[in-house]
Amino acid sequence: MIELIHEIAQTMTRNRLRTSLTGFAVAWGIFMLIVLLGAGNGLINAQLANSDDYVDNSMAVFGGQTSKAYEGLKEGRSVRLDESDLRITDARFAANVDKAGAIINVASITISLADNYVSSTLRGVYPMDAEINRRKLAAGRYINDIDMRQQRKVIVLSENQARELLPGRPLELVGRTVKVGTMAFNVVGIIEQDQSNRSNTAMTPFSTLRTIYNRGNNLDRLEFVFHGLETEADNDAFEKQYRATINQNHRAAPDDDEAIWLWNRFTQAMQMQKGVAILRTALWVIGLFTLLSGVVGVSNIMLISVRERTREFGIRKAIGARPLSILRIIIVESVIVTAFFGYIGMVLGILACRYMDITVGSKPIDTGLFKATMFVNPSVGLATAFGVTLVLIIAGTLAGLVPAMKAARVRPVEALNAV
Repeated sequence: MIELIHEIAQTMTRNRLRTSLTGFAVAWGIFMLIVLLGAGNGLINAQLANSDDYVDNSMAVFGGQTSKAYEGLKEGRSVRLDESDLRITDARFAANVDKAGAIINVASITISLADNYVSSTLRGVYPMDAEINRRKLAAGRYINDIDMRQQRKVIVLSENQARELLPGRPLELVGRTVKVGTMAFNVVGIIEQDQSNRSNTAMTPFSTLRTIYNRGNNLDRLEFVFHGLETEADNDAFEKQYRATINQNHRAAPDDDEAIWLWNRFTQAMQMQKGVAILRTALWVIGLFTLLSGVVGVSNIMLISVRERTREFGIRKAIGARPLSILRIIIVESVIVTAFFGYIGMVLGILACRYMDITVGSKPIDTGLFKATMFVNPSVGLATAFGVTLVLIIAGTLAGLVPAMKAARVRPVEALNAV
């Protein structure tokens, strides 16, 4: 076996250009496949991370503007949600709705502590808001049912707000009293800062905000968690029925799609999953075609090698070499070329993914309104990297098998007469 490898090494040395071109095709195929998969995974991971801010089986409802005339009322009328919509959601859709809540906002509120202050939107929420919007606490707790029932003057701040109010010791703000406008509120929790601006809003019990600011029955948003809607058809049917019911509550046409706006996070997640599946498939198809170019390169070079060495193989057979020994020479050469250069391509591909991760991975893009991460962990698992390299080695071996069998079947007389 050592003599065989030494012989193959001499052959490759004598044909450096041919070997280099073959190796480049193999290494490039592996490199491009790993880089494509890594970049694709980075984009997919970023999208999944950005969509992980909400519970999938939840829906948000917003007021809109009618687009159709109905019951003598003209189109273009604003629809404002109110507490009757919340009661209807709980009562008429109990078969699918687990629990519902609402949100109201008061903008441009000044929150202060001694000489420090921040301007913020104050949001009245139900306790379920923490579950639906996946609020992560850095310290303290979130709004609870007792806060709601007793209309407590408690507030949950974001980390950014806490840093402004108590620089250097933001988490120690929990338990202290801050001024919200002219009123004193007790800080009960601090939300971890995320990359969007949604955590820059201060939270207080819905009942407290409604009473203090005399908001009456109006709602800015209605949210609920649901179950039993497993397919797009189920969700479409539910949305149609729900829209018709809420529309009629506001004397809007049941089929008016603009009277209220429904944000169904479950169907959004399903569409996201379909998009991810299509992207993964496209990446693999493109990558495998790139890999195939390497296999074709190996096959072509092996054909050329066999043709150049036809007389050599004829002499070998004339002095007693068996077809199997000639077959083994070609196959081993093919395996060595694909394995060596395939490994180089794999290592370079992994390093390129690592470089992408260091330079652009997990770095948020600031749009002015919010920050979003567009590239997260652009990497390929070692199992995948070794797997595609092994596939290329096997494919390269099979590619070398055809010319090897041709060389093994050549008759000595024909080989010696070959030009």
